[in-house]
Amino acid sequence: MRPSAPPPFDPADKPVIWTVAVSRLSELFRDITLEYDNLATIEPINLGFDEAARHIRERMATERCDAVIAAGSNAAYLKGRLSVPVVIAKASGFDVMQALARARRVSERIAVVTYQEKMPELSEFAATFGFGVEQRTYATEEDARAQINELKASGVRAIVGAGLITDLAEEAGLTAVFVYSAASIRRAFDDALEMARLTQLESNRARSRLGVVADTLRARHGLNDLRGDSAAMEKMRQAVVLYAKSPATVLIQGETGCGKELVAQAIHREAPRSLGASRPFVAVNCGAIAESLLESELFGHEEGAFTGARRGGHAGLFEAANRGTLFLDEIGEMPLALQTRLLRVLEEREVVRVGGTRPVAINVRIISATHCDLEQRVREGRFRADLFYRLAVLRLALPPLRERREDIVPLAEWSLKNALAALGARPHPNLHAEINACAPLLLGYGWPGNVRELRNLTERLALFLAAEPLQALTPGFVLGVAPELQSSASMVAVQGTLPAASMAAAAQDGASGRESASAVLARFGGRRDAAADYLGISRTTLWRRLRGEQGG
Repeated sequence: MRPSAPPPFDPADKPVIWTVAVSRLSELFRDITLEYDNLATIEPINLGFDEAARHIRERMATERCDAVIAAGSNAAYLKGRLSVPVVIAKASGFDVMQALARARRVSERIAVVTYQEKMPELSEFAATFGFGVEQRTYATEEDARAQINELKASGVRAIVGAGLITDLAEEAGLTAVFVYSAASIRRAFDDALEMARLTQLESNRARSRLGVVADTLRARHGLNDLRGDSAAMEKMRQAVVLYAKSPATVLIQGETGCGKELVAQAIHREAPRSLGASRPFVAVNCGAIAESLLESELFGHEEGAFTGARRGGHAGLFEAANRGTLFLDEIGEMPLALQTRLLRVLEEREVVRVGGTRPVAINVRIISATHCDLEQRVREGRFRADLFYRLAVLRLALPPLRERREDIVPLAEWSLKNALAALGARPHPNLHAEINACAPLLLGYGWPGNVRELRNLTERLALFLAAEPLQALTPGFVLGVAPELQSSASMVAVQGTLPAASMAAAAQDGASGRESASAVLARFGGRRDAAADYLGISRTTLWRRLRGEQGG
């Protein structure tokens, strides 16, 4: 019997749970959802893999979600890409036995296809009872399709598996037996409710302990602010989610304007129970403050510690960031003398104010960033080696904008819309087409200032467009406002960094919105890995695009 359900939540505190599934699993989720209406606010998301991850990240920037329920390969994909807890619905041994029994009524030749790992218990069962069953595993949709085709060719007529496997089996003309039962899905819902309760209790404790932090100490940016659909940006977002789960120090390296502080804030906000609204995020630029002031800013000072010291003393940024995150930007500019003090704070987990003797215990996560080569500075004796290794337990290198060109045009459109909105102006209805018409100028520029420079340019464009509402966003208009684009585009073409033919092709792709997947696949001789890398998407997404272009 199913255990008695926990008491319902107060309506104001009902947890929010999203179920992620496609095909027949979504129908089972929908049926079970009706049983939990009084316990949680449950919403289905009928997407999978990268589309589901992107959708959830975007919504979580403004909406609350306490847990996600998914199954199989979809759950495994989401678990490493979302900060919200992902509860994996698992088929029980009884589910598998029932599914095998149904499959056996159809054919003597049956197979079980599972994600990545086989079921060792099933092998023992088959050997003990002389039950003939073949096991296969898969890692991607392409892999799953290949496995099913091989099984069909070998004479298998019935296949047991989750939603993706049963869909592909039916597509291949085989009998598909769905492995999940209602009881297994109920267990996943119960687990999600329990996880939501624990998260809520921890949140309440933290809020009462910490109170409300001043706006200046809040991290305002999250994962959704790291824009871009390129493979490089997806990899970076995955790293942010992974690093957020650890209290270890993080060193972020990247050129000026790449968004190092945005990434640091996202790591802080995505951390479990970090409560971005209540735990402090404190940022300081180590290269923008004089050495004499930086010490007292970081470590604080006692009254009378030096001329001009604040009456009553002053808590430093380490104390202000206690139980939160201290972001040390441009760490490579920190003077050697302060590097020694910083190392001691990291090792002892306590800080002594300037002019004081009493240590103050702190619990602070350190995220640092630099645009320079710290390892080179270590070799030159300008940065302490022991501090470098202490700061760089986890490392993250941000790609410059010129290395993810497929993001440039969409980023420009998004930034321009935001800049127009900030000025109270509405974008033209055909802004998307106008931006794509300017793609050659945007793609031909080197963007030495990276995303920050792109944002500054769109703010400049927005100012002129808001002043002239009837002005179309033409290449000529853009060059009039930002003449640097033309000179740089010509220079790039002449120097061969981006050949003129490539610029034309990139412009054509930008104007059409997206090059067809089948055309790219043909260009690379049918090699799907190469085509997916070129398009900056996963092989799974490439497979979906190909199916869509073929009408199926």
